[in-house]
Amino acid sequence: MRPYEQSWLAGPDPYGEAARALAEAGLDVHSWVVLAHNSRLGEEHPHTSVRNAYGDRYPWAPCIARPEVRAYLLDLAAEAAVRPGTRGTELESCGWYGLAHLHAHDKIGGVPLGGAAQYLMALCFGGSCSVGYAELGADPDELRQSVERALRPGWSGETTADSGDRAGEWAQVEKALGGDHAAVFATWRDRIACSLRRDAIAAVRAAAGPDFQILLHADPAPHRLGANVGVDPADVLAQTDGVVLPCTGGKAARSAVLTPFAAHRTERTVLAANFTVVTGMGGSPSSLAEDAAHAASLGADEIRLCHAGLASGADPTSVRAALTHLR
Repeated sequence: MRPYEQSWLAGPDPYGEAARALAEAGLDVHSWVVLAHNSRLGEEHPHTSVRNAYGDRYPWAPCIARPEVRAYLLDLAAEAAVRPGTRGTELESCGWYGLAHLHAHDKIGGVPLGGAAQYLMALCFGGSCSVGYAELGADPDELRQSVERALRPGWSGETTADSGDRAGEWAQVEKALGGDHAAVFATWRDRIACSLRRDAIAAVRAAAGPDFQILLHADPAPHRLGANVGVDPADVLAQTDGVVLPCTGGKAARSAVLTPFAAHRTERTVLAANFTVVTGMGGSPSSLAEDAAHAASLGADEIRLCHAGLASGADPTSVRAALTHLR
């Protein structure tokens, strides 16, 4: 497995050219590396993908328990994050990926899936994971059948999507699977994800040196997955220089992600609030100033404008006004 060289910009090193131009303009340059999310590699190496309880493979979601995937991700983290002229990086998807965010034409929205169902649909039953479950004393096929049973009411409309409460989501998982089965999945997935994060961060530090800033896109609920991987806040803040947190939504949602990390911050910790600022993608640029101020009151000291380059119409004007107000 190896990444593809970009072909949409001319020149031997477009990143380097951009980094130099930004540095000359007085801006710090930080890279942003997406790790366990790559449809093209999954299509070309199907055996490396997450395979759900129904046997479906997710080409966009490499199984991080596979040795070849792990080796690829560690090399990618170090090589892509640490480029000349770069002072730090943000690591996205540094953990398990699941059903959501397939490709440009997703057509699976007929049944709403809350956090518990998304977790169940992300549980992997490929070769490496099945061996891992067996090593923990569980029967992989029995576990797979328990996931099928747990998902069945949702397909028939007997259940509805949960409210997004993280503790409530995990309680639903335990209720649906049973405590013992839920514990097997949690133990295995946490072990693999924590090991990958630790080694990816170490690989970046070894390539860059001690003054290079490393931030992780994260979520404080360990069962969460995708771009913002579920982590233990204290553990991650002891390894990194901070986190980038999903803060689009209401005050309760922002509090749920920021407060657990704020409790474990140090003097060097960065808590970056990430806001979607494209209306068509679910953002609210008109309320950005208010939302960012609320995030700051919860401990955020930086903000990110997610997908700002895709904004059109009135969105950039609203964002510009919000940034002026915040300054």
